[in-house]
Parts: sequence; C-alpha cells; structure tokens
Amino acid sequence: MAGLTHFDGKGDAHMVDVSDKAITARIAVAEGHVRMAPATYQTIAEGRAKKGDVLAVARLAGIMGAKKTPELIPLCHPLPVTKVAVEMTLDAALPGVRIEATVKTTGQTGVEMEALTAVSTAALTVYDMAKAVDKEMEIGGIRVLLKDGGKSGRFEAK
Repeated sequence: MAGLTHFDGKGDAHMVDVSDKAITARIAVAEGHVRMAPATYQTIAEGRAKKGDVLAVARLAGIMGAKKTPELIPLCHPLPVTKVAVEMTLDAALPGVRIEATVKTTGQTGVEMEALTAVSTAALTVYDMAKAVDKEMEIGGIRVLLKDGGKSGRFEAK
C-alpha cells in the first residue's frame, strides 16, 4: 500500500495521525456541474421550479455538506472550517449549472474533501429539486482545482 496514507503497515484502513503536522492556513477549491435538458435549464433560470429557488437551496446544501464531511467520509478529520463559499452559475452552453466551492481552515490537514463534498452536495440538491421535470440530469466534472497550505505545497489543476 505504498503511497496510500490511509492504510497502515498491515494494510488496514486508519485515520492518518496529523498531530506532528504544523498548523497552517489551508484552502481548497473544487468544481463540478449538473447538465440538464434545455427546458429544465429555463425552468431554473426563470425561477419556476416548484420546490423554490434551486440555486439558493443548493448553495446552502453545499455549505452544509462541507461542514458535515467527516460524518460522511469515514477517515476524514473533523476540522475547524473557517470559510465555505459555494458559487452556482447558470451556463446555457452546458446547459446546466456550474458549481465551485472554496473551503478554508487553519489546521493540520487540508480541506480538499470538504470542497469536493460541498460541490457534490450542491449538485445532488440541484438534481433533487429538478428531478420532477428531468430525471436524465447528469452530474459530472467534480474535481479539485486548487489546494494550498501544508507541507505538500500548492496544487493547481491543469
């Protein structure tokens, strides 16, 4: 299991010990999208979804998702998240919604999983709120765009 930090010498899963790591400012940015039918896009863009403001609810769900990450991902450390921002952008060319989440903390481990969970939760919420009119929506493109802080340094997606 060389290189995989969530496994011990015997190959058993474990939470990584970060107690000797320096406390540093950390940030992660993730993105994703929900592709949908043009009619669904118009319904959301015009604010006609029966369940309410799809983008506002999905934004809040993304923020909540980031804060709940260690409850959902078994080996994630609970972190003092200091900022979560979720941007929801309508994109007619997709057609659909582009999602970007930024998460910050000051701690001993990064917040990539929190940013990814924020995007995923927001995307699932878009699907939930519009599934009555479009069950063929597609969630995709979820990835880390930026990670900075800590000893591994800065990562920016190409």
